[in-house]
Amino acid sequence: MFAHRKKPLFPVKVGETNPKFAQKLLEQFGGRSGEFTAMTEYFVQSFACEHKGIRDMLLDIATEEIGHLEMVGLMIEQLLRGAEREKAYEDTLFSMMGKGPQFCDSMGNAWTSDWIRSAGDLVADLKHDISAEAGAKVAYDRLIGLTDDPGCKETLNYLMTREISHQRMFSLALESLGGKMEGTVEPKYELNTYYNLSSDGQGDKGIGTDERGPWNSGGEWNFVDHPEEKLSAEVKGPKG
Repeated sequence: MFAHRKKPLFPVKVGETNPKFAQKLLEQFGGRSGEFTAMTEYFVQSFACEHKGIRDMLLDIATEEIGHLEMVGLMIEQLLRGAEREKAYEDTLFSMMGKGPQFCDSMGNAWTSDWIRSAGDLVADLKHDISAEAGAKVAYDRLIGLTDDPGCKETLNYLMTREISHQRMFSLALESLGGKMEGTVEPKYELNTYYNLSSDGQGDKGIGTDERGPWNSGGEWNFVDHPEEKLSAEVKGPKG
């Protein structure tokens, strides 16, 4: 059951009409990384989640995302008040589709359920959710930089902060699973092998150097410097 309270999670107070910025906000209303995508995604994922605690978390966050969608919609509404009297309004999507928000992104591309990811595997879903929240955080960060309206900035900063909070929740939920991998089949081959496949073959004399980091160095990694030789030998098989 869902119940609507006539009060947003955070005050939405836009200072001035700005139809062009309202169009940019559509990205977070009906865009790929928008609130409607997040709400739908987490809600759908919860049905396949057998972990009671994480299922409860998914439902809580999905419901919060509905509140975020409302806040973005209210911002768009306020940014469009009286906008039809401005020349800038004629250059936006709203001049044809009407003054309210629609389920499309800032370029007018319609929202699609193809953007929803629900693998039916808890680890895979949580990893995707962490990435999705990171994308939403970046989107809000960019929107904050595109407006001088103090009210918009405050609301957007609140929304961005909540994306970071959700990212932490998903990360800790994933961590609580104790390093469990996606799926049920255990890997058999070269799990800790790194192939150096972007080498120019000339070392420091070439156009770039082979970089090392925690992703390919340290005791757990087998760094294969010339994988083509190794793979060629495996194809030929043992002599004799």
